[in-house]
Amino acid sequence: MPGPRSRPVPAAPHTVAVAVLPGNHAFELAIACEVFGLERPELGVPWYRFRVCAQDSPVDLGAFRLETDHTFDELARADTVIVPVAPVDRPVPPALVDALRHAHARGARLMSYCSGAFALAEAGVLDGRPATTHWMYSGLLARRYPRVEVRPDVLYVDDGQVLTSAGTSAGIDLSLHVVRLDHGSEVANAVARRMVVPPHRDGGQSQFVDRPVPLGDDDVALAPTLDWVVTRLHEPVTVEEMAAHARTSPRTFMRRFRAATGTTPARWLTLRRIDHARRMLEGSDVPVEHVARESGFGTAANLRLHFRRAVGTTPTAYRRAFRVNGAAAAPPG
Repeated sequence: MPGPRSRPVPAAPHTVAVAVLPGNHAFELAIACEVFGLERPELGVPWYRFRVCAQDSPVDLGAFRLETDHTFDELARADTVIVPVAPVDRPVPPALVDALRHAHARGARLMSYCSGAFALAEAGVLDGRPATTHWMYSGLLARRYPRVEVRPDVLYVDDGQVLTSAGTSAGIDLSLHVVRLDHGSEVANAVARRMVVPPHRDGGQSQFVDRPVPLGDDDVALAPTLDWVVTRLHEPVTVEEMAAHARTSPRTFMRRFRAATGTTPARWLTLRRIDHARRMLEGSDVPVEHVARESGFGTAANLRLHFRRAVGTTPTAYRRAFRVNGAAAAPPG
C-alpha cells in the first residue's frame, strides 16, 4: 500500500528586519513599519514577518523611547534588512556593520533610506555598486567611500541584492517598489492607495525639484499643458508645440519647465510614455508592438530601448512579472 501523502510545507514568511539606532529619526522607521509591518489580510497574499531590531533596548529616539525584543542578531537571519538612518557624524556601530555583512553574505536583500546608505557603505556592500542617499549627504558619502558609485540626483537605486533611496518620501517609493517586485503591481498599488501616495515614481526621477507641481501664472500655467501632452502620448510632441500651447517661447518654457518639474520636457515626456506602457503591459495582453505605438515610441525596438534604460528590463519580462490577472484589455489611445 502506498504510504500517506505528505502535506505540502507552507513557505516560511519573508522576514523584514529594521535596524534602529539611538537618535534615529522616527519618520524613516515609520515608513518601514507602515509598508512592511502592517498586516494586510485584505490583499490575499502572505505578508511579511516584521521585526524592529536594536543593539540595546529601549532605544532613545529623542521624542520617545522604543522598546523591542529583537536584537541585531535577527538582522543576520532576515530575508530583507532595512537601515532607515545611520549616523554621518560618528562611527556606525560595529555590531550593525557585522550584522549587515553576515546578512549580505547569506544572500539577504539589503535596503537603506536616507543616510542609512552610510551603514551599508561601512559594511562594504556598496563597493563597486551604484547607490544614492539624501542629496545633503551625497558628497560626503562619495568622499568617505570612494569605491561607491554615488548617484546624487535620483530617488532610489535598485542594484539587485542592494537597494538604496534618497531622503524622506523616497523611502516610500523604494518600499513600494520592493512590494511591487515581491507581490506584483496590483498589490503595490493597493498599498499605495491605503497610504494615499502615488503608486509609482520612477527611481531615476530627480531629487532636485524646486516645486513638485506647477503653480499657476508663475509657471506659465504648465498644468494644462502637461495634461494636454498626456492625452497625446501616442503622437509626436515637440518642445515648440508644448511652448506654443503654454503661450511662451521655447527657451522660457524650457527654463520654467525644469524649475517646476526638476527635469527636461524630453525626459518628462519619455517617463510619461514609459508609465503609459507599464499600465498597458500590466493591464492588457495586446502585443508589444501595439503598446509601442500607443505609448508614443513607434516601434517595439524603440520601446525596448527606452524601457530597459528606465526600468532595467524588457517590456515582455516586465509584463510576465507584473501582469494583473484577469485584467481587461487596455483601450487604445
